[in-house]
Amino acid sequence: MPKVSVCIPTYNRVQLLQLAIASVQSQIYQDWELIICDDGSTDGTAAMMAQMTDRRIRYIRHPQNIGKSNNMRSGFAAATGEYFIKFDDDDRLTPDFLAHTCTILDNDPTIDFVGTDHWVIDIHNVRDEQQTQENSRRWGRAELPPGIVDNLLEVVFRQQSFQIGATLFRRQTLQELDYMRPNLQNCEDNDLFVRLALAGKKGYYLPERLMEYRFHAQQQGIDRAIPYLQDKIRYLASYQFDNRELEAMRQIRLAGTQEALGLRLIEKGETMEGRRLLQEAAGVLGSSRKSQVGLMLSYLPLSWRQGLWRWFRQVRPKDDA
Repeated sequence: MPKVSVCIPTYNRVQLLQLAIASVQSQIYQDWELIICDDGSTDGTAAMMAQMTDRRIRYIRHPQNIGKSNNMRSGFAAATGEYFIKFDDDDRLTPDFLAHTCTILDNDPTIDFVGTDHWVIDIHNVRDEQQTQENSRRWGRAELPPGIVDNLLEVVFRQQSFQIGATLFRRQTLQELDYMRPNLQNCEDNDLFVRLALAGKKGYYLPERLMEYRFHAQQQGIDRAIPYLQDKIRYLASYQFDNRELEAMRQIRLAGTQEALGLRLIEKGETMEGRRLLQEAAGVLGSSRKSQVGLMLSYLPLSWRQGLWRWFRQVRPKDDA
């Protein structure tokens, strides 16, 4: 039985997947199994996997797309190692990731997971030092001290410092929480870390860049935004924190997400649900100008409001609407 199970969920990224697999094969620590779970890819992924000769690699192919979290759960269910890590098919581990993180879990059986910092790379596999530093500052890792994290809920919810693809877990710990929730295709990583913190699990931060997280162009259309915002609402509505400050932050984030989704739905034509969400968000945030504009536009014909939204994005490209 291998010490570590590595899982890479994939969907139609055959070229990048090859690089992700190679990063596992290049690990200094070699006591691992690799599980590729394929969510119904229609490119050359299956053909590429058929040529793999490394017996430590297993390939699980779903004939149809079953969704992101369900695909990841299938890889987790197949794992046999004492430790477990999942990272995406467009990312890579550095050669010493497993060696360094396994040592920490081996030396202290009370630690449930070890998270590290990571590099930012582009589509050409070039590390971006400036973006890496900005990313570490943005998510609170630049100030996070090494070692066991005392205020874990605050770190994983407020700062969102842990990145799941740069974290090695005890598989038993994840089994106790049933790993990731089924049918949650977005924010599933945030949800898992919050559940770990609420369950009293112990996390360790290792301030070394042992993973490469790829930034590259992604389509940000309305059809993609709506499912993301819907899942984010599901995630944020799943908890009620005892800590007053964190609870107030949760409510504000939830209301902000409701407002963003309400505007998207009004743009798409789901007017009544969009108005309801805007009104619900206003109960926490107050009536913002953005929300007021959205409500006014909701009374216009659909083609008019969509045209106005396209114009608005051109003059205000950073606006959430």
